[in-house]
Amino acid sequence: MKLIVGLGNPGREYEDTRHNIGFMVVDYFVKANSLGSFTEKFNALLLKSTFNNEQLIIVKPLSFMNLSGDVVQKVVNYYKIDINDIIVIHDDLDMPVGKIKLKLGGSSGGHNGIKDITNKLGNDNYKHLKIGIANNKNIDTKDYVLGKFKDNDKKEIMFAIYHANDILKDYFKYDFNDLMSRYNGVYDGLSN
Repeated sequence: MKLIVGLGNPGREYEDTRHNIGFMVVDYFVKANSLGSFTEKFNALLLKSTFNNEQLIIVKPLSFMNLSGDVVQKVVNYYKIDINDIIVIHDDLDMPVGKIKLKLGGSSGGHNGIKDITNKLGNDNYKHLKIGIANNKNIDTKDYVLGKFKDNDKKEIMFAIYHANDILKDYFKYDFNDLMSRYNGVYDGLSN
């Protein structure tokens, strides 16, 4: 059984904000592959389905970003999911808008949702699908990540979401090292 976690913040005021790219990716993946609909469980929107003959759980924590680990820990414990079968989709301030990078384990890079998940699981050996949102040093980081994408970035983000769907589909076919070799460096954003 695989667990896909899309990170974001619940509520209409956070829709389409930079920090909600994880929600946007899983919403597109669910719709594009007709996987069903979410129900509320474990303080999350949760969808249980089958993809490529494998059981799958998709989670969008409703706990706000900084407490994402509580939700992930509950889901992992309840469904007895191996840490090697978890992939978390999240934004990355240190990458250009629209760049996609797969990563296994490692530091949070200052991302509070990732920090909390690692703390609650007691392990950082899960997989990441990171999407660049760039950074603007002239704006406070909190205000920046909670801001909406500018018009010139929207095309980049839609491109990234579309390609993240391909990556997630292949996540069920390939070993993660092969997946990283196949995709890292391929989607660096439209303008790069």
